[in-house]
Amino acid sequence: MESLLINLRSKIRLFGLSIFLVLMVLSCKDKSLEDPTPVASKSIQEYDVSLSIKWADMTLKLLRTTAAQTPPVAARALGYVGLTMYESAVYGMPDNQSLQGQITWLTTLPKPDLSKKYNWALSVNVAQHQILSDLFSTTTEANKKTLDSLKNTLETALISGDDTTVVNRSKSFGVSIAKAIWEYSKTDGGHEGFKNNFPADYKVPVGIGYWEPTENGRKIPMLPSWGKNRTFAAANGALPVPQLPKSPSYRENSDFFKEYKDVYQKNKILTQEEKEISVWWADDPSETFTPPGHSYSLAKIAVLTSKAKLDNAIEAFAKTGMAVADAFILCWRAKYTHMNIRPYTYIRQTVDPTWVPFWPAPPFPGFPSGHSTQSAAAAMALESVFGTNFEFTDTSWEGRPKDAKRNVEFKPRKLKSFWAAAEESALSRFYGGIHTNMDNSVGLAEGKKIGTNIVQLKFKK
Repeated sequence: MESLLINLRSKIRLFGLSIFLVLMVLSCKDKSLEDPTPVASKSIQEYDVSLSIKWADMTLKLLRTTAAQTPPVAARALGYVGLTMYESAVYGMPDNQSLQGQITWLTTLPKPDLSKKYNWALSVNVAQHQILSDLFSTTTEANKKTLDSLKNTLETALISGDDTTVVNRSKSFGVSIAKAIWEYSKTDGGHEGFKNNFPADYKVPVGIGYWEPTENGRKIPMLPSWGKNRTFAAANGALPVPQLPKSPSYRENSDFFKEYKDVYQKNKILTQEEKEISVWWADDPSETFTPPGHSYSLAKIAVLTSKAKLDNAIEAFAKTGMAVADAFILCWRAKYTHMNIRPYTYIRQTVDPTWVPFWPAPPFPGFPSGHSTQSAAAAMALESVFGTNFEFTDTSWEGRPKDAKRNVEFKPRKLKSFWAAAEESALSRFYGGIHTNMDNSVGLAEGKKIGTNIVQLKFKK
């Protein structure tokens, strides 16, 4: 009997052990059937910075070769291109956060599933292609083919090592960001502004010291309602319109008269260096990628000069784009509040009826200077990424044919800082004979406020 009990206990132990082993095997089998733990997505800075450079170059090409890209319109495009680049990459930037809820009226944006792997560079690539295709839908067929070719070439290089699921997921997220920002852009007041740069139904106001048509003969000034557009930073939208420092007057002993007389006298004694500065920063929209494009070009130069990582490059382009976009809105708001007369008109009426400025007068009011405002805003944006004492050489127009009419070569400018670039840009308009010193000094001061408000958005966590 005792022997029988021992045998029974032994069999029970063996049975229990067998059950345990079976459960272990099933457990292991169940785990093997689960989805493998996803490989962590690479940080955006692990990808080559050339991705942002190539898209910046494409953007500048489109600005230069697409019809009707006036400076305010170009600046607006740069704001959305920069924001799209940032939002399509931000979840691959560990130290940064989305600007959703910080940008005016931008309350919702698509979010990625961070439990899954993404190729953030692919997201940026398709997002840039999508937003540029939408913003520049009227560009040439040749440009559209170049745009498609760039996306496809970069995509081929970027998909290496990622399976189809990751590739499709990354591209889908990038496109969704671009489409969301495109829809958001339609509500800002400037949508398709290029279709009506000079609205025929605008009634030009008349008054003492008011703008009048200048040498180019346009009777209607450029984009008179642009100042009503929505800004990217709410704080910029709330900025008051700066006051005209000196009361309009035609009296020779007035401070207003002296402002314009200074322009006239300087234009008669320009040195070759001063002529080179004027022409370098002229940024004629019919031949270049416009003044805000020049600022975006400086962002590109800063990225290359500093050998920045891709995350810093993306932040620089986003800040610069939104800074110049807001700068043109606020500058235009002030221009059409004061309707300030241009030196071309005032000097011909009060000093010399035959006078022609060194550079042609733009077809819109003078105060404040658009160059000064947007250059200062861009300087603040770039300083926040690269520092205040960042020396660089502006090569934006290197290799451009000589300006034969003015006998001036396009020589790269060596600059000690971004603020020095802003000051030189402003001064170029005084040398050109198209802005007074008060236009420039107020433009620089206002642009500094505008750029600071962009920088104070919480890009970092």
